[in-house]
Amino acid sequence: MKFSDIPGNQQIKSKLVGTVLDQRVSHAQLFFGPEESSKLALAVAYAQFINCTLKQNIAAGTDVPHQLSREMPDSCGVCPSCIKYQKLAHPDLHFIYPVATTKKISSKPQSKHFIEEWRSFLLENNFGSGLQEWYEAIGIENKQGSINVYDCNEIITTLSYKSYESDYKVMIIWMVEKLNYMAAPKILKILEEPPEKTLFILLSEDPDQIIKTILSRTLMVKIPKYNAARHVATEDDAAHFITFRQWMRACYGAKIPDLIKFSTEIGKSGREKEKSFLIYALKTIGICASSNYLGRIPESIEGEELKFISGFSPFIRSENLADFNKLLNDAIYHIERNAHPGALFLDLSLKIVKLFNPNFAAANRS
Repeated sequence: MKFSDIPGNQQIKSKLVGTVLDQRVSHAQLFFGPEESSKLALAVAYAQFINCTLKQNIAAGTDVPHQLSREMPDSCGVCPSCIKYQKLAHPDLHFIYPVATTKKISSKPQSKHFIEEWRSFLLENNFGSGLQEWYEAIGIENKQGSINVYDCNEIITTLSYKSYESDYKVMIIWMVEKLNYMAAPKILKILEEPPEKTLFILLSEDPDQIIKTILSRTLMVKIPKYNAARHVATEDDAAHFITFRQWMRACYGAKIPDLIKFSTEIGKSGREKEKSFLIYALKTIGICASSNYLGRIPESIEGEELKFISGFSPFIRSENLADFNKLLNDAIYHIERNAHPGALFLDLSLKIVKLFNPNFAAANRS
């Protein structure tokens, strides 16, 4: 995970990069923010950058401050360390997360027992899913997961060894508020006085629930929820634009077979991509409204996308703008709650058809 793979949070990224370049990495840091924030992705990107052997955009032998470089430094993505980090398989990268007994692990569960599920969970969901989804992924049913005494002992044992390949050993503890109260004292000493070149990154959605003796030993870094409306352009946006343009043309033309095909295909893309596409659609509708009424289109929009938005904007009017926003926001809400994607997108498409042509239903009944 590179910093450039994570949308937004430029100020946070710059500060994290600065701690590395200025050689002032705090040994215990707490990244906290809502579930929708990129704290876990940022933690991995930070660790990857620290241990990257070919950091980008850093001119060796110069005194130019990193704040003045044209592009923010980032990990290279191609050195042996980065390749292993991107697979979450680096021997000096360690994870601890809430677990419980399952059919597979019937007693004394530890994070290491679920490492393959953990890697798949993060990579398949682009680091974007929450605690409940994790519980479902490992099948703990109605139990409550926790970070238990076995994992606390594992932290101490793991960090007592020398690093295998990199300068830093990194221990990422996800949802540290789930740390068992009786187990917490075991890691207080190593958290306060870790071995040299050891980095703890603790992740939390609610610092108020963290045991105070743990909280007091960390440097707190607030990770805000990313505002998708401020996002300029990504490779995903380029793909989303093509899909969105085809979708809107099919909706406007009431091409029902095309809409059925669209709904089936996008329903196979996975929840995070479906949600990302809907966020892009919501953003684009907002840009069209701004273009239609204020004559403003962001400078970052160009080429085919600019041509499409210029032509599509007149169809986003005061009488349907609120309906578009509600339909797309409702769809995002239901995707997050595991609605059937094919049925959801087909229903959404038919409702958008009616926004373009209010007489559509009546015409098809006659």
